[in-house]
Amino acid sequence: MNAISYLISTVFELYLMVVILRLWLQLARADFYNPFSQFIVKATQPILAPMRKVIPSIGAIDTAAVILAVLVVIAKIVVLSLMAGAAIDIPTLLIYSVVSVFKQAGVLLFWMLIIRAILSWVSQGYNPIEMVMGQLTEPLLAPIRRILPPMGGLDLSLLVVMIGLNFLNMLLAQYVPFWAVA
Repeated sequence: MNAISYLISTVFELYLMVVILRLWLQLARADFYNPFSQFIVKATQPILAPMRKVIPSIGAIDTAAVILAVLVVIAKIVVLSLMAGAAIDIPTLLIYSVVSVFKQAGVLLFWMLIIRAILSWVSQGYNPIEMVMGQLTEPLLAPIRRILPPMGGLDLSLLVVMIGLNFLNMLLAQYVPFWAVA
């Protein structure tokens, strides 16, 4: 049963990352003609298109994508709970889902920053994934670069953002019950 639970959890979390990336691509106004962006759009469009007919956007925020992200977490929890024969508490489920979406967005940002740093060391030219990661992470790094100039050719803005992410993760773990940050 643990192997099946792991597989189901992984599939839902991967799709959650795709939905978060879709929302993030829109907020950052990234290049939607990039092959990586096209994959994200094609993976989410069949579900988001009908949802957008019913759920309007609020300003620059794609409300349908936000709701889809929460629904993906809810579906994961419901499926895993049904498999385990556990009871489902609706208020706890909603709180956990929202917290889980934020936590997963932070994890995704952390890994994108790591991948972007590694690619900056080994990249030998144009790479579509590197371009999109730059467009997604640059709005977070640019303000820090204006305050903290490069030192000896090293860009410390990445380190500052990662320390900030770790701080937020610890803060979240402090004020949200233990079951909500797993």
